Amino acid sequence: MSQPRSAQSLFVPGANCATVARADRVALLVDGKAYFEAFVRAAEQAQRSIIILAWDFDSRTQLRIDDVPQTDHRKTATLGGFLNSLVRRRRRLHVRVLNWDYPVIFGRDREWPPLYGLSWHPHRRTHLRYDGTHPLAGSQHQKIVVIDDRLAFTGGLDLTCRRWDTPEHKPRDPRRCANGTLYPPFHDLMAAVDGEAARALSAIARKRWHAATGELLKPVSTSGDPWPAGMPVDLTDVDTAIACTWPAAVGRPEERHVERLYLDMIQRARRRIYIENQYFTSHRIGEALAARLTEPDGPEIVLVTRLLSHGWLEEMTMHVLRTGLVRDLRASDRHGHFHVYYAHIDGLEEGTCIDVHSKMMAVDDEWLRIGSANLSNRSMGMDTECDVVFEAGGSPRIASVIRGFRDRLLAEHVGVAPQDVSREIEARGSVHAAIEALGTPTRSLRSLEVQEWPSALVSAVAITDPERPVSLERLVAELTPEEELTAPSSGRLKLLAAVVVLVGLALTWRFTPLAEWITVERMTGMAKAFGQFTWAPLALVAAYLAATFTMFPRPLLTLASGVAFGPWLGLTYSMTGILIASWVTYFLGRRMKRDMVRRIAGERLNRLSFVIKKRGLVAMVAIRLVPLAPFIVENIVAGAFRIKLVDYTLGTFIGMLPGAMTATVFGGQLENALTDPSRADYILMGTVLAILVAGALLVRRWLAKLEAAHHHPPAPEHRERSAKRVMERMRAAGS
Repeated sequence: MSQPRSAQSLFVPGANCATVARADRVALLVDGKAYFEAFVRAAEQAQRSIIILAWDFDSRTQLRIDDVPQTDHRKTATLGGFLNSLVRRRRRLHVRVLNWDYPVIFGRDREWPPLYGLSWHPHRRTHLRYDGTHPLAGSQHQKIVVIDDRLAFTGGLDLTCRRWDTPEHKPRDPRRCANGTLYPPFHDLMAAVDGEAARALSAIARKRWHAATGELLKPVSTSGDPWPAGMPVDLTDVDTAIACTWPAAVGRPEERHVERLYLDMIQRARRRIYIENQYFTSHRIGEALAARLTEPDGPEIVLVTRLLSHGWLEEMTMHVLRTGLVRDLRASDRHGHFHVYYAHIDGLEEGTCIDVHSKMMAVDDEWLRIGSANLSNRSMGMDTECDVVFEAGGSPRIASVIRGFRDRLLAEHVGVAPQDVSREIEARGSVHAAIEALGTPTRSLRSLEVQEWPSALVSAVAITDPERPVSLERLVAELTPEEELTAPSSGRLKLLAAVVVLVGLALTWRFTPLAEWITVERMTGMAKAFGQFTWAPLALVAAYLAATFTMFPRPLLTLASGVAFGPWLGLTYSMTGILIASWVTYFLGRRMKRDMVRRIAGERLNRLSFVIKKRGLVAMVAIRLVPLAPFIVENIVAGAFRIKLVDYTLGTFIGMLPGAMTATVFGGQLENALTDPSRADYILMGTVLAILVAGALLVRRWLAKLEAAHHHPPAPEHRERSAKRVMERMRAAGS
């Protein structure tokens, strides 16, 4: 039975959380080993139902239960085999796995779906489904496991590869292996709850299953207790808020409880805020923290995150955004209250780090939060998320557990005992001072030094971390510059902007090391080295699609392709990338509303849309030779106005081919001209350029005539003569 909550409770159902429920027991699980073992032992107690919500699920995951006999099947069992064995042993048991229906870009390390016949074969009562009910560019990020509606796990860990690790985080642990390859140390957290809190999480899981599959799951009732033997009970009888992010969808309003509860926790903090998070890019969270940093007696704020990003794409997006936010908060920190660290251990390979993947916050000794939500904009309103927050409510017993868990995490990071951390914080009055005092030579928390990125770049990459779903129409509208219909001075403004850019580049070249770094040899060497990789053609083709959406200049890609692969292969790969990008955006246009397309197309393209549709192939060739709008806009207009796909494809190929040939020819000849001028064929370069310019002028003149003919109606006398000819034909036909 739930106890009445304190009048001072932070939790407000419907405002900053979905519900508040009492957890009879709570286990705080640190790192993958503890969670995997708890899951296995709990799943073995399941009688009727196991529901798994996942961002990633991989049946090949090794369970690695260390303290069982070598002959035990669990010693080397894979996750998929283990789940199949459970349903075979219990005929009333159903296992339901709801995995995110991810886009291909996230599929490099993921398991192929069973429908391809290349992977796991689930038992008929092991149901694997994919959830694609998220908005465009969103994801299903909740990680929840519910067993018999009596026990639930939630937090940041998926049942997948590259998650298992121990708190020791040894630099090279042979057990930390996926698909034959060792992976770096991995740190994450889960919470296990039972009682009302478990039933509330079960309701979320059933809601998601119903939305994705249409199957309505009824609550189950069993007599057993799935709480696994050996899983410690850290808390009892504690109020638990469940905060979710649900992006807006058809028939469902958005819920931003994750964000609201973060803001309320920051606002209520008095002494200390301790945070662990994979990302740190949310501008609203940043604003809330910045406001507290201006207070002389504001709380101490300590953030532990990871040092490095996963790959160049994340480096140039989330990493850059983190840099901007940390830089701004340090500028706001007038009283030395803000500290950012990364976990370090000696012996790691170059280019790796302890992957801090946890999402937790401890505020004073009053609130402890564990969940799936990153401190990113998308986790606040774009992706589905689920966090649980435990509240002390003035109870010294619960406050002691919250404080002890924070100290336990800090002790893991600096390589000492938890009581040593508690003693130092008490003696020094500061988490930051304790961290500085306790670091060991081999294990420590180190201050995060952020790389300086230009503010313009930080603003530009913000589109990669949206806080709300973006419709196709809104995405295209945001990527398309508004046309200046009444701006007689626009030509002068463009000229002035060009002069400013050129002067800026000249000054940068003169007074910075840019000229020393960007050399012909270095650039051509990088391009040719790239061309040697077997995956380079696929990367180039994918780059054309990305360039189309970001309106990055395609000729630069084509020019680089000619240098990297040579003129003919470069031309082939470039045209393939151009055609694939044009098809993708063409079919986007077919899905968009025509009035929206007319609004973003621009006046001239709208005037010519009738001509384009009527003349099909010829018109498509013309606007490809002389673009009237950004490439993505032309493609969407063609799709929206249902230009025949054959005409569209042939027109694109014929119209883009001269420009691509010019770029690839120039790519090779430009390299010759810059590295060895005697090898350059200047006559060929001049001839190609002259033909291209002349052709563009002719096509532009032809388009102008078509536009004038369509925009200005025929004179009255012309219409009268046409009408007479029609009447004469009708009489002749009648006779």
